[in-house]
Amino acid sequence: MTIEQTQHRCAWADNDPLMRAYHDQEWGVPEHDSRALWEKLMLDGFQAGLSWITILRKRDAFRQAFQGFDPAIVARFGEEDIARLLADPGIVRSRAKIAATIGNARAYLAMAEAGEDFSTFIWAMAGGTTIQNTRQNMSEVPAKTPLSAEISAALKQRGFKFVGPVIVYAWMQATGIVNDHVVGCFRRDYPDGDLPQ
Repeated sequence: MTIEQTQHRCAWADNDPLMRAYHDQEWGVPEHDSRALWEKLMLDGFQAGLSWITILRKRDAFRQAFQGFDPAIVARFGEEDIARLLADPGIVRSRAKIAATIGNARAYLAMAEAGEDFSTFIWAMAGGTTIQNTRQNMSEVPAKTPLSAEISAALKQRGFKFVGPVIVYAWMQATGIVNDHVVGCFRRDYPDGDLPQ
């Protein structure tokens, strides 16, 4: 048996094979690639008001629809692209969220043009390293924190939308800016993905 089969994981990941795989392989692994961080933030924005499993099941369709979440491409989307996306049953068809993603691509590029690397900017706000939490169970995990509110405000100041403190905190968890694997979860002590054999 592998460690994944014999050890405990965070309770939210135990009921669905796709969620288990996401928890075991991605969630909480520190992400330092700017484009990947941006993609994950956009997907968390689309999740607003929905469950994460909904987004996870549609993630491949999202990636296709948004051309690999390349900010340089998405920033050039116009009304025809919005119409195409609103007709795509594979994604969440919210005009506000689609428009926000296009605007957020432009905000991302504006940061780069101003000399602000997205990853460096975000990780610097978090102190440069993963914040290690010691939650005993998921009921102790907050929906937002002062840091997620601070990052949210900084992103909004730069023109981002659908980046409220709750969305930002979920994104911080997903991208390993914070380690919110609960005590006893087999992934908690191996956030970088290097599991013992």
